[in-house]
Amino acid sequence: MNKTMTYIPRVLLKELKSSAKQYPVTAVLGPRQSGKTTLAQKAFPKKQYISLEDLDNRQFAIQDPRGFLNTYKKGAIIDEAQRCPDLLSYMQTQVDHNKKKGQFIITGSNQFLLEEKITQSLAGRVSLLRLLPLSLQELKQAKKTPSLNNMIFKGFYPQLYAENIKANRFFNNYIETYVNKDVRLIKNISNLSLFNTFLKLCANRTGQLLNLQSLANDCGITQNTVKSWLSILENSFVLKRLYPYYKNLNKRLVKSPKIYFYDTGLLCCLLSIKKPQDLAVHALKGFIFENFIFTEIEKHFFNQGEKAPLYFWRDKRGYEIDFLIEPSNLKVIEVKAGQTFSQDFLKNINYFSKINPAKKRNYLIYSGAEKQTRKQTSILPWWDINKVLSAK
Repeated sequence: MNKTMTYIPRVLLKELKSSAKQYPVTAVLGPRQSGKTTLAQKAFPKKQYISLEDLDNRQFAIQDPRGFLNTYKKGAIIDEAQRCPDLLSYMQTQVDHNKKKGQFIITGSNQFLLEEKITQSLAGRVSLLRLLPLSLQELKQAKKTPSLNNMIFKGFYPQLYAENIKANRFFNNYIETYVNKDVRLIKNISNLSLFNTFLKLCANRTGQLLNLQSLANDCGITQNTVKSWLSILENSFVLKRLYPYYKNLNKRLVKSPKIYFYDTGLLCCLLSIKKPQDLAVHALKGFIFENFIFTEIEKHFFNQGEKAPLYFWRDKRGYEIDFLIEPSNLKVIEVKAGQTFSQDFLKNINYFSKINPAKKRNYLIYSGAEKQTRKQTSILPWWDINKVLSAK
């Protein structure tokens, strides 16, 4: 870790330390360069650090896993553990023998290669946490919040706020590294150029219903390949399929998922947006702003050590609610990119309230600045999203 870089404290730090007091192993999964290594080293500065990206370390772990783990009898931070997932099977024996909490902190950027091994080999012995790039809450606390369009364009990867790097350069390198390393770890895709095209086609569909046949036709691949490649993108924390909510509703509903990206800076790069000012007139402006709110919801729950109970709702007539959060009281969230409130913004919330009279809280998040209350709906500016998520 470069000590000259600006460090922005992470909300997940508290949950990470708490997990290490309760479990012998804590795993932190998340996209490449989201800050997993820095977080682990900040939380446990006295623990020895080993990266399995290092060829010598990786060969040692693969060829002699017992010897590798015996080298670190007091525990360690093992970075990029997806490079040697079989190591976790041997780790079970060591943690059972030592019977100590907080022995190993493992990090990884690929759920597909790690999560199954974690649940199989370390069931009951591991706490599984997820870290996405910086949240709006973390940037506000560090007093590093840029304007809305600048922030959406720049994205949230810590390195962009720690060093003077241009966003487009960072993300072009990020995509190349991701495709060359992570994709090939999961599946031997022969045509990486076609996969890159697929990635950009997904970006053009952010916030929209997923049509597998349309995506297959536009990319020149089969539907089965679309499903396989979407799984790769999900498991390496590039995008997520968000599924519809249909509980206790008898109307004809849309059952296709939507797709959202985990970082708006990466999304903007894939959409060939060259500068923040271009967002104001971009054809997908509303969907990009909606994607930003999606990432904040996901980060809020991940930072509490939870998965977001997040859905959307849409019926066959075209009425739609952007986000539904389902704890004990349903939270209904509509998102509008406009800066000036319009009564028409509440059309879908009012309709949903009529057909679903159960107790719930309604919110409209928009890019304006004024706070209002209309017909039991709280209208809030984008920077107050965390208040919505924290409300009990």
